Amino acid sequence: MADFSGTISGTAQPIAGIRLGTVAAGVRKPGRDDLVLVELAPGTRCAALFTRNAFCAAPVTVARESLAACDSLPRYLLINTGNANAGTGARGLADARACSEAVAAACDVHASTVLPFSTGVIGEHLPVSVITRAIPAARAALSAEGWAAAARGIMTTDTRPKLFSASVTCEGQVFHVTGMAKGAGMLRPDMATMLAYIATDAAVSQPLLQQILQNATDASFHRISVDGDTSTNDACVLMATGAAGNPELDSLDSPQAQALAEAVRDVCVSLAQGLVRDGEGASKFVSITVREGAYSSECLDVAFTIAHSPLVKTALFASDPNWGRLLAAIGRAGLPALDVNAVSLRLNGVLIAENGCRAASYTEEQGAAAMAAADIAIDIALARGDAEETVWTSDFSYDYVRINAEYRT
Repeated sequence: MADFSGTISGTAQPIAGIRLGTVAAGVRKPGRDDLVLVELAPGTRCAALFTRNAFCAAPVTVARESLAACDSLPRYLLINTGNANAGTGARGLADARACSEAVAAACDVHASTVLPFSTGVIGEHLPVSVITRAIPAARAALSAEGWAAAARGIMTTDTRPKLFSASVTCEGQVFHVTGMAKGAGMLRPDMATMLAYIATDAAVSQPLLQQILQNATDASFHRISVDGDTSTNDACVLMATGAAGNPELDSLDSPQAQALAEAVRDVCVSLAQGLVRDGEGASKFVSITVREGAYSSECLDVAFTIAHSPLVKTALFASDPNWGRLLAAIGRAGLPALDVNAVSLRLNGVLIAENGCRAASYTEEQGAAAMAAADIAIDIALARGDAEETVWTSDFSYDYVRINAEYRT
């Protein structure tokens, strides 16, 4: 059996074999930490998922190419904020490669072992000279204790860093997992402007590492939405240094691999929920659970239709129990032969609707009290089967409009 020590918010368990250095390069704003260099010990395996947006950013293309070229054994990650290097054509690719080459020269490694990542404004050319000048300082700042500074350094419109650690003991072996993420708007990851980096000291085969990351992402980052927009720059990276000294894990059939996978998933869920709680202008954290579906896919269709509805999200901001908007979203989610008379709807445990209309026991006062909470649970039962899924989202506020209206100014 595995024994979890639990996740720890705001602090980070250093991962042997990983060092991070953060500096203020001045990519967009002077005096703000905006460049992070991550050093991976030789032999560290890396799995990654990237945005499915066809207009993917130049660093996404270069990171994919480099990951393949180095046989998933990178030595450095370079992350800049303030500029996404997306929509920048051939020059953007050359700029991303130039930054990788600058790290390679400073650290005496091959450029294919450097993976670049960017986030920020789309459509502007990357200030390469600004970044390359700061690389020596970032290298000098490398520290195993550098997670907290790095979590702040990768933020854009985020108001706080997202940083979680977990430890797990299984059959006498202890594994540590630490992850950081950024993202507050243009946030509905479809991967595999969100970036996430998770590291463990376990020794894991490359195929299993990719499987663990995919499973964890499906249960976390693929279950969130702030505004329904998928970024051009989404990336999620899982690194395994092997410093724990365990025999290499190569199958989820082993208890140790299952324990590690659960710890990675828990860290990813904590990070994903942290992204939603810090959504641009968000005042509500909303869990949408759809139960009794015929299939998992239709539960997700209903949940995301609700999560992406501007009318629902504005009602959430106003604490207005406008349950008709929820029924309308359920009804347009595209479920075949939906029996609306069998659907039930609850807000924070309050039965709102059943039998195709408002529940006889419901009062507007109950609904208003439920919607006034900062954390809101929307629960829908479809009466079509045994499938169940949960999605996390936020409300739409005045500040969301202001932040995005003023993003480039």
